[in-house]
Amino acid sequence: MKVLIFYASYGGGHLNAAKSIEACITKNYKNINVELIDCMKYINKTIEKVTTSAYNEMAKKMPWAWGKIYDDSQKGTLAHISSRSNQIMAIKLLKLLRKKQPDLIISTHPFGSQMCSYLKRKGKISSKIATIMTDFAPHDQWLVGKDFVDYYFVAHDSMKEYLIKKEVSKEKVFSTGIPISGRFTEKFDKEKILSDFGLSTDKQTILFFGGGEFGLGKTKTVRIFENLVQFEGNTQIIAISGKNPEMKENFLNVVKSYNKEKSVKVLSFTDKVPELMSISDLVVTKPGGLTTSESLASHLPMVIINPIPGQEKENAEFLESNGIAIWIKNSKESKIIFELLLSNKDKLADMKQNTNKLAKPFSTFEICKILLA
Repeated sequence: MKVLIFYASYGGGHLNAAKSIEACITKNYKNINVELIDCMKYINKTIEKVTTSAYNEMAKKMPWAWGKIYDDSQKGTLAHISSRSNQIMAIKLLKLLRKKQPDLIISTHPFGSQMCSYLKRKGKISSKIATIMTDFAPHDQWLVGKDFVDYYFVAHDSMKEYLIKKEVSKEKVFSTGIPISGRFTEKFDKEKILSDFGLSTDKQTILFFGGGEFGLGKTKTVRIFENLVQFEGNTQIIAISGKNPEMKENFLNVVKSYNKEKSVKVLSFTDKVPELMSISDLVVTKPGGLTTSESLASHLPMVIINPIPGQEKENAEFLESNGIAIWIKNSKESKIIFELLLSNKDKLADMKQNTNKLAKPFSTFEICKILLA
């Protein structure tokens, strides 16, 4: 059996979800030939480079503009242009599909699903098509060509209900959760991890994600981080600056100015996120679909910072409404919020309990089982 997994590099979540699916298939299904492909890069490297750069720049410098595009692309002229463009680009994708002859196409980005469903509608391909929605709120671009998509995988039951209301057959929709690494199902030796990172076993541990290589909202992020560092309770912090040396330097300067070197560890990029989440009591992060799914799988209450208008804002609203997260809308209020949470173990315990409603640590295994068992 031949499986193609399509993704697109607009944000890291689509790729990481695709990688998790690929890893699960490779490990557990020996008779499956699986291949991971950036569908936009295959169609035209120049278009892919220009559009991903535009997305990154808007997210960093004009998030309001991305939010407007996100909203407007649900319906009307912009939605029509997007769908029509994908139909044109599908002609190039057909060359790849004829060469690879996949039995199953899995897409973690709506563009891949749209192009393949268009080709299926025109009778050009007969492959099964599976769409994996990578956020906690639906967007109608995912549903273009829905009659020719065979499987939809969504983050939670409310999204399943939305798709059914949009006339997607309920037999096609599976509330599995967003695919994450299988490492989030492992049991870790917490004392050893704390020791490895030079941390105490008797303090509350806060995991702070600084926003990655693009430094989204970096000034606000540093102010929020400083308010957290100033908290005088029995806490310790692991701050991850990602591929952003300026953010790391800013974090280190804050730590030094408050003499908190013993209780605050600043890291660059790390591949130990499952381990670090396993030892944490709270995570401070942007609400991307993948990071949110990983936090839920680790049963971590969340403090949300700097959501990009559009999908991340909708994720933040959903998480707040379910009692799992508190969204810091203004850096000045962060000090009060940290004091409230870190001084009130009952509040944190309630938020942790609420993660049980949405945590799906076995999401990737469930998706692969449904598609390939």
